[in-house]
Amino acid sequence: MRVALICDDYLPHSTRVSAKMMHELACELLCKGHEPVVICPDDKIKFFEIFKLDGVTIYKFPNGTIKDVSKIYRAINESALSFNAWRFVRKYLSEDKIDGIVYYSPSIFFGPLVKKIKQKHRCKSYLILRDSFPQWLVDQKIIKKNGLAEKYFRYFERINYNAADCIGVMSDRNKDIFIGKYSDKYNVQVLFNWANFKSIDIIPHSTLLSKMSLQDKVIFFYGGNIGHAQDMMNLMRLVKSMAYRDDVHFLLVGQGDEVSVVESFILDNSLNNCTYLPSIPQSEFKSVLKVVDVGLFSLAKNHSVHNFPGKLLGYMANKLPILGSVNEGNDVMQVINSAKAGFAFVNGNDEALLNAAISLAEDTQLRKILGSNAFSLLQEKFSVEMAADTILKNLFS
Repeated sequence: MRVALICDDYLPHSTRVSAKMMHELACELLCKGHEPVVICPDDKIKFFEIFKLDGVTIYKFPNGTIKDVSKIYRAINESALSFNAWRFVRKYLSEDKIDGIVYYSPSIFFGPLVKKIKQKHRCKSYLILRDSFPQWLVDQKIIKKNGLAEKYFRYFERINYNAADCIGVMSDRNKDIFIGKYSDKYNVQVLFNWANFKSIDIIPHSTLLSKMSLQDKVIFFYGGNIGHAQDMMNLMRLVKSMAYRDDVHFLLVGQGDEVSVVESFILDNSLNNCTYLPSIPQSEFKSVLKVVDVGLFSLAKNHSVHNFPGKLLGYMANKLPILGSVNEGNDVMQVINSAKAGFAFVNGNDEALLNAAISLAEDTQLRKILGSNAFSLLQEKFSVEMAADTILKNLFS
């Protein structure tokens, strides 16, 4: 079957977890005998491009920048995604039948495109819903509740949901919240995040730590989006509290609209135990995960939604113990703690987070045990094979 995969970010140039996950899904569909076709924007091209990556066909269409720009520019450019995509890809989509559509949110603006493809090819669609946008903007008070901006985003959110034959949310708690809000209006199920861990052993070890003279330290690593939703000050307070230890270093890699806040905090507090690096190639990112010791994550405490950060899968695949904080009620905390895959707390419990960090810094055997448990958890719940089978069953059963 020919399956269109629609997303707002993709490899090889992105380091975002969503881009990696979508490529792993595309490769898994290819392995299962299907023909995945990825449709995604690129702000660095002026003309439509077609190329292949690991056997996967990728259609890239020109679009304004939607990452690491002001919120107004991002909103304008994201609003144009469906229009620009259809404008450039409809000719190529007409040449061969599309048998199914898989689209990833965020962004919320692909609904009109999905609707057009469905009408033309009479196929089913599956929405991978990983973020409750614009709800988190309201929670963070970035936009006003019931204001014009929220109404605008809610309009496209509805189109996005209505275009789906099935919606996959990332946890049981998210499913409960979604059903509580929309009742039985939509067909919703749990689709856990996923990772391909089969090729992990052939990835080379990074030399980054030796280049930075950090090879003898315990490295606490954060990799991924650095934005409002992550509440990076939660982790930066931990960095400051651990500044007295010469054997520990925090390495933060990623991009987002809170990078300047992180950099200012490091500078203002003269923190020598923390290094921020901008995005690095995905191949190097995977190699870095092979040489760090603890995987960090954080979610803002005032979120009313319950995300399961995709970055955790990379940590699990590399047998890293997990340390982080979440909003109250988020079932990711129970998943990590019950599996003894690390330590997860409610955001704001700084003392518990610090004590856990100290334990992980001082006890090599503890890190090894928790990391092994994290890998077992990945195998049990978060394989790309399970995700692909779930999606295919909904599209073609």
